Amino acid sequence: MTARTTARTRTALVIGGGIAGPVAAMALHKAGIEATVYETYDATGNPAATSTGTSGTSGKPVPGGGMTIAPNGQQALETIDAADVVRAIGTPVTALGLRSWTGRHLAQLAPPEHLPTTRFVWRTELHEALAAEATSRGIPFQRGKRLLDATDTGAGVTARFSDGSLAKADVLIGADGLRSTVRTLIDPSTPKPHYAGMLTFTAHVQKTEIPSTEGVLYMCYGKKAYFSYQIMEDASAVWSVNLPHREPMTSTEAHAVGAGEWLKRLREAFTDDRTAAPDLLAATAPEDLLITGPTETMLPLTTWSRGRMTLIGDAAHATPPTSGQGASLAAESAVQLARCLRDLPPSRAFKAYESLRRPRVDRILKLTTATPTATSAAARTATPKPAGPLSRVLRDALLPVATKVGGAGGAVWGAWQFDHRIDWDERVE
Repeated sequence: MTARTTARTRTALVIGGGIAGPVAAMALHKAGIEATVYETYDATGNPAATSTGTSGTSGKPVPGGGMTIAPNGQQALETIDAADVVRAIGTPVTALGLRSWTGRHLAQLAPPEHLPTTRFVWRTELHEALAAEATSRGIPFQRGKRLLDATDTGAGVTARFSDGSLAKADVLIGADGLRSTVRTLIDPSTPKPHYAGMLTFTAHVQKTEIPSTEGVLYMCYGKKAYFSYQIMEDASAVWSVNLPHREPMTSTEAHAVGAGEWLKRLREAFTDDRTAAPDLLAATAPEDLLITGPTETMLPLTTWSRGRMTLIGDAAHATPPTSGQGASLAAESAVQLARCLRDLPPSRAFKAYESLRRPRVDRILKLTTATPTATSAAARTATPKPAGPLSRVLRDALLPVATKVGGAGGAVWGAWQFDHRIDWDERVE
């Protein structure tokens, strides 16, 4: 090998300042690699202009909806001494409760007790907290930097941004989400995200008369849509809806409809349901509704890397939002990539990284996108069409039995998914 191909990675450009980007930068920092994060949006949330003065196709950033950080995601963050970030802002979720539209209890699923408790967080708060933690470690953030293209010289990468600036480093890491620019640079023929048939909504209700769910996040299989909620000890609540919508709709189009009109439609969708959905929707003010927009999915990529560029997070392996694993898998991948770059030259590091991550990622994706069965009921929310009358009867009859036979959590909530520890000190060969 030449010196060029065996040289140790010393610097990295991380494109994307959401979740995967700051975690990758912190992991690289721990590995002794100098990383800088480049984020499209500036401090006010406005997108950087392109060279033609427009904001590109992505429009406004996704509103700060809610999400969960699973035990395995927290274990990955613990590896780089960042788990306290989630614990500080997150609300404990001790279990997932499944209910039918009639209010019937179907199952209660929980990860093994010895693992960290799942945490509910608001996406915007998590972005801000991770960026603050990375900054406190001396990691620079460059905001208002929309990536246009990158040149791989074989000895390094030069990135060009819409403001005309350039940045150089040994490697470039795409943590720029589902509509990744880096992904198209790696493979121009890569599959594009496509509409998954649902619009998503989230809200924080300041006060409700419904009793606390005592840490349980309930998923209700409504007649027309899926509804999840958790009631806190202070009588506040959070809820989210996956609403089937046949025609594709952009976030901009969804916002144009207006929060008041969407609340009206959501209340109509849950009129017949005998769950907490009607009461929580009635207690929600239009100004508290977050229209988080359409769900999108993408076919698996044939490769995550080319030359000195690679992908992490949704840019590499997008998961359905209902999987509850998107952020956690992104954190795992970020940590594993840093280990690989610490121990191997870039080309070998990227191959090792994919071999370490693909089997696990593919297994989780298969669970969350496969045709649902009684033992994979939690994945049912990844499909846009609610179950019909016969399917509802079969599901409600089989689900309680299946989860008991499969143990707490069944196939979806098994220990293998949540108990995933990364040995930072083990050398990557």
